[in-house]
Formats: sequence, structure tokens, C-alpha cells
Amino acid sequence: MDHFEIKGGTMHAEDVSLETLAEAVGTPFYCYSSATIERHYQVFADAVAGLGDGNPLVAFAVKANPNLSVLATLARLGAGADVVSGGELARALAAGIPAERIVFSGVGKQLHELAAGIEAGILQFNVESEAEILMLGKVAADYGKVVEISIRINPAVDPKTHGKISTGGADAKFGIPWDRVPAAFALAAAQPHLRPIGLAAHIGSQLYDLAPVEDTIRRLGELATQMVAAGHTIKRIDCGGGLGVPYREGAALPPSPADYAAMVARVTKGWPWRLMFEPGRMIVGNAGVLVSTVILTKDGASRHFIVVDAAMNDLLRPSLYNAWHDIKALEPKASRIVATVVGPICETGDTFAEDREIEAVGAGDRIAFMTAGAYGATMASTYNSRALVPEVMVKGSDWAIVSERNQPAAMMALDAWAPWL
Repeated sequence: MDHFEIKGGTMHAEDVSLETLAEAVGTPFYCYSSATIERHYQVFADAVAGLGDGNPLVAFAVKANPNLSVLATLARLGAGADVVSGGELARALAAGIPAERIVFSGVGKQLHELAAGIEAGILQFNVESEAEILMLGKVAADYGKVVEISIRINPAVDPKTHGKISTGGADAKFGIPWDRVPAAFALAAAQPHLRPIGLAAHIGSQLYDLAPVEDTIRRLGELATQMVAAGHTIKRIDCGGGLGVPYREGAALPPSPADYAAMVARVTKGWPWRLMFEPGRMIVGNAGVLVSTVILTKDGASRHFIVVDAAMNDLLRPSLYNAWHDIKALEPKASRIVATVVGPICETGDTFAEDREIEAVGAGDRIAFMTAGAYGATMASTYNSRALVPEVMVKGSDWAIVSERNQPAAMMALDAWAPWL
């Protein structure tokens, strides 16, 4: 569920009218509901509570939405963070997420990022290659620290999701093939400044089928048992994340956190290890919308176009993944039309919906792209020299701009004249 509802004839985020926000902030802008974020986190945390050794860590996948106010909201609820860059690490720490609740994942961590994690004293690194084991061992030695790591496995399973967000297949760039994990564990154990203490896996995002996840977690358990038998210590198992969210009204629902937790409980029964989870999209996806204004409508040879002031640089998912986002008028319309919704960028790919039946909106009407709280603003760019859109957070009847719209002058100030010009 979310907290975006029609009240008094217009869409509200909790108790704040999105029309009021549009007048105050301008469009396009992202709006996040604190109540939705808090509810979704708590539902997931409650579902997995008590699994494994009884003290699981729910580490929010920062890549889904790195806004500081979003992260601070989750930090106050006890969430950890799964980060994949030095920038995400800095954001998690700045938002108040303790280092001991931070996990550093990612297939291409650079030396300075490894150093930043060591300096911060994070809980663990999820290493993804033998080369990274050697890199991290050297950096840890330079700092005179002993660093705990988990080996991320590639389980060679089909997660049955979009190819561009599938990370568990045999040919994916992520993790170490599962049959090489014993040798990788031994390699890590041979590094004086590394302490391999766990295993990790994450097979993909927007998952609707729990069977591949179950296979992966079972394989983690089998490998962990094998590592213990070989004389290694296992403390933690990172089960990854990836639960899907419903993007299309009326479509089949993904597994619930309760469904997921029941599966994990069955597979991990009797495990003595601490379990870790990396939910992202299912926490923030439905907690955000992108509000936009219709600039004009036009008729092509065979299509009716609705041109809006949001574009692919603001919400990339439809262009990148052919992803669906429900489109709703802030002030509901009784009549409906078939239209293609596009932005103003000079790319045919700047298309949000093709030949879709939607409310009959026209110039000046405002719309909301629903379920835009995950992989929305975080994937935005300034293509066509367009400003990054502001982000607004609502809590009850209060609201605040939590990321400002950057202006052309500010963007140009980042450039520098070549000295010969």
C-alpha cells in the first residue's frame, strides 16, 4: 500500500495536496511519503525478525534511493545500509546509519573506496572476485586492520526477471562462481589482514518468483556448512534482496514480506548464523511519485501525443527497461483516451507510455508517475542541460524540499574554461 490518495478531488501525499506542492515547488518533482517508507520497512523487519541467530540485519539497498532524508528516516527505524560506492557509504554515514550496520557490496570497488570502508569501520565487505580479495588484503595491511569479509557467490540461477536487473546467472558479472568459493575462502583466510566470516548472494531485482531465491539461500547454507567442515568460521549469511513491487494497478502481486520470510524460515531452520537482507525497491518504490505538468498535446500520423515536462533524464526506467509506471491525473478525469506520453528530450526513447488508455488530460493538467520512489531520482541526469528535479518529503501535513532543483547557472559553474579560450 501507499499513502497517495484522492482527497477533496485531488491527489494527496498523506495530508498534503500534490497540486499545492506543484504550485510551491514547480514541476517536475519527486515526492516521497514518510509514512509509506516507515510502514514498508517495519513490515519487512517484523517479517524476518528472529530468523537465523535471532538478530537479523536489514540493510537498505542505498542505490534504490540515496536521498539523505530517506536514509535518515530508515536509520531512525534501525535499518542498516547496503552500499556499492564510496559516495553511497558517505551518504549512509551522513544520514546517521552506524558503520557497524553497513555492508559494502559491488563488483568494482576501487582502492580509495576500500580504504574509506576500512577507515569508517564498516561491518563487512562483500567481495566479488579473487582479485578483490588480494586488493582488500593489501589495503587492510596498509591500515594495520583486520577486516571481516563475506564471499559473494554467483549461484548460476535464473532469477526470472528483466535481463538488465538479473545478477545471479552464470554469465553475470557479479560474485564468484559457487564451485570456486572454497578456494576463494582459503585464499582470503591466507591473507593476514582479512577474516572471511560469511557468504552472500543477490540474484536480481523486481523478483516475483521465490523459487530461485530459495535455491540460492539453500546453496548458501550448503556452502557455509562446507566451509565450517573445512575449519573456517561462519558468522553471517547475506541473503540479498530483490523482492518486487506492483507497478501496474490490477496486475498480479509479488510475494509479500510474510511469504518471503516464511520461505527463508523454512530453508534456514536450525542455522546458527546471523542473517542479513538487502531490501531496496520494496521499501521505497511505492513511497514515491514523480509529478509532471502537461505542456501540450499533438496529433501525429496515427498517434495522439501528450507532451509533459518530465523526461527520460528525470525517470529513466521506461526508456532503459521499457518499464511500466501507472500514470494518474492529480485531479481525476471522467473521460479516457488512448495516447502516447512523451517528454521534451530530443530522443525517441523519451517515451513513458505508448498507445496507453489514460485519463483525458490536456495542457496545464498535472499527472503523477506512480511507484517512482525507487530508481527514479537516483538514476537522473542533466542530459539536454536539463536541471535535476527537486525531491520533496511529506510527513503528515508537513513537507520539505529534501533535494533542491539545480539551476543552469549552478550547472555551468561546474565547467571550467580551457585556458586557451
